[in-house]
Amino acid sequence: MKQIASRDNPGFKQLQRLAQHAGRRGEQAILEGVHLCQAWLAQSGAPALAVFDAERVQRPELAELLAAVPPRQVLLLEPRLLRQLETVETGQGVLFLVDPPAPELPARLDEPMVWLDRVQDPGNVGTILRVCAAAGIQRVLLSAGCAAAWSPKVLRGGQGAHFVLALHERADLQACTARLEVPLAATTLEGAQDLYATRLPPACAWVFGHEGQGVEPALQQAAALRVRIDHAPAIESLNVAVAVALCLFEQRRQIHAPRA
Repeated sequence: MKQIASRDNPGFKQLQRLAQHAGRRGEQAILEGVHLCQAWLAQSGAPALAVFDAERVQRPELAELLAAVPPRQVLLLEPRLLRQLETVETGQGVLFLVDPPAPELPARLDEPMVWLDRVQDPGNVGTILRVCAAAGIQRVLLSAGCAAAWSPKVLRGGQGAHFVLALHERADLQACTARLEVPLAATTLEGAQDLYATRLPPACAWVFGHEGQGVEPALQQAAALRVRIDHAPAIESLNVAVAVALCLFEQRRQIHAPRA
């Protein structure tokens, strides 16, 4: 177990550099707060490095985390140093540095899944991942142009969903259509059926698009099913995370609804 009290320490400077790029492709991710760190321990075991507030480490929730990490993988920081690494206004005194999983994309895509096409807002991506996990989705593909799935804001929005999902970043969604063995379903206004008047397949690949531009035309054309979500004309469109929730839970409702 090491302790750092100076901002000039080389180890701390290395942490600062990592924090600037955390979660980007090929970089370690930083988990902030007790809940995310507990979720990582439950699903993946000890982190590469656990960083604690040296003055709060004896608090019960932090002491429990500390006890679960080998001492050689623990770093204690003075509070003023830890605050420089945190991205939230009031941190909880713990950060985990982890290596994000990089699952291999199956040759056959034959399960329910969600594809994200250039969804740029980290808050949207995090919320979508949480919705996917809640709806029973286990695989999410993110195209180039999406917010980094393991970035701090996406992790906060996901609230632990990352650890129960297979996440594939920078996926070539157009190329992936050749691997599909379930229908591709797109949300769009052109040639679309009302979501709530459509019998949805029990398994499909839902594709949701860019906040302003929607799903790219080539993917819309490849979709076997196109649906729209009717709403009052006071607004032009729904937030993409809201659209994901409505589609996935309508599909879930239909799957579990008693047959007439």
